Amino acid sequence: MNNLQNQKRIAERGGAAVKLLLIAVVLILIANAGYNFIPTAYQGANFKQEMETAIVQGVSLPSSYGTPTEVVREKLQTAARVNEIPYDVLIDVKQNKNIVTARVYYAKKVPILPFGVYEYDYVFDHTATPGGFLAQ
Repeated sequence: MNNLQNQKRIAERGGAAVKLLLIAVVLILIANAGYNFIPTAYQGANFKQEMETAIVQGVSLPSSYGTPTEVVREKLQTAARVNEIPYDVLIDVKQNKNIVTARVYYAKKVPILPFGVYEYDYVFDHTATPGGFLAQ
C-alpha cells in the first residue's frame, strides 16, 4: 500500500515549476501588450482633447489670425506632430455657416505580441464640433 502511494507521488513532482513558468510567460506577454498599447491609446485620447480645443480656438479667434478652418487645420497638424500621429493622417476641416467641424482619421499598427506575431490595428476616427454657445 505504501509503495503504491509513493508511485503516485513521483508523478506529481515538478508541477509547480511548470505552472509558475506558464504564469510568468502569460504575465510577461500581458505586460508587453500594455507597454505597447497604452501609449498609443493615450496619444489618441490626448489628440481628441486637442481637437476639441482647436475647434473652440478656431471659432473664437478674431479673423485677423486667418479663417477658422486654417487656424483649426494648423493647430491639428501641430498636435499630430506632438502626439506622434502617422504621417498619412486624414485631417478634414469644414465650415458650414458659423460651425466648424474637424474629422481626423488614421490607422496605426500596434505590436501586441513580441516578434511580430500579432499586431493590432488601432483605428482613430473622431469628428469634433463646437458645443454650447459656440454652436448657436
